[in-house]
Amino acid sequence: MNDPTTATGRTTWAQIGAVLAAVGASLCCVAPVLLISIGVGGAWMSSLTALEPYRPIFVVITLALLIFAGWRLYRREPSCDSDTACARPAVKRRQRLIFWLLALLVTALLTFPWYAPAFL
Repeated sequence: MNDPTTATGRTTWAQIGAVLAAVGASLCCVAPVLLISIGVGGAWMSSLTALEPYRPIFVVITLALLIFAGWRLYRREPSCDSDTACARPAVKRRQRLIFWLLALLVTALLTFPWYAPAFL
């Protein structure tokens, strides 16, 4: 894993945090649909909806971490040694691609409550 004290390490941790916060934000809606679709049921599944009041908090955390990660990826590096990752355009391009793929995944998770009825 990347060193958490470097710019790349902080961006990676922000992306991981954004995905985990998005999972937390959509847990109240995604988990019951997934469990029902694989045949698992029971009264205990209603306890997953108890997380619904915390959804806005997770959404804000997710968006803040995504904004931080995007800012770290797209801001101009003040100085970059030739032997570091920021000097290689292919590395930055790959990091940005991963960022946008994760942003799409996070968007799908955050908007799941609006299109979840289509799966039921």
